[in-house]
Amino acid sequence: MNLRNIIATVVASTFVLAASGCAVQRGQQSPGAYVDDASITAALKTRYVGKTQVDASAISVETMNGVVLLSGFAKDATEKSNAESMAWKIAGVKSVKNEIVVRP
Repeated sequence: MNLRNIIATVVASTFVLAASGCAVQRGQQSPGAYVDDASITAALKTRYVGKTQVDASAISVETMNGVVLLSGFAKDATEKSNAESMAWKIAGVKSVKNEIVVRP
């Protein structure tokens, strides 16, 4: 590669990185909101891993503006309910949408 190609690559890479910002997703207000949502998700996943009432590998957690979306599969209604009640106990959670499916 010549110098001109290297400079063009560096400039293009810098533009892409600057345009992506702090990975703030559509609908979120600020990088701070993104960090708060990420910490809610991480705290809840950690709580699931530490408890036997919920199968952490079968339940997905996503958070957007303090709204937690639970999806995946539960063995029974008790596991589904436990997953939701654990989500409500995380600081910063504004609401919980429980879309976990009970699998017979």
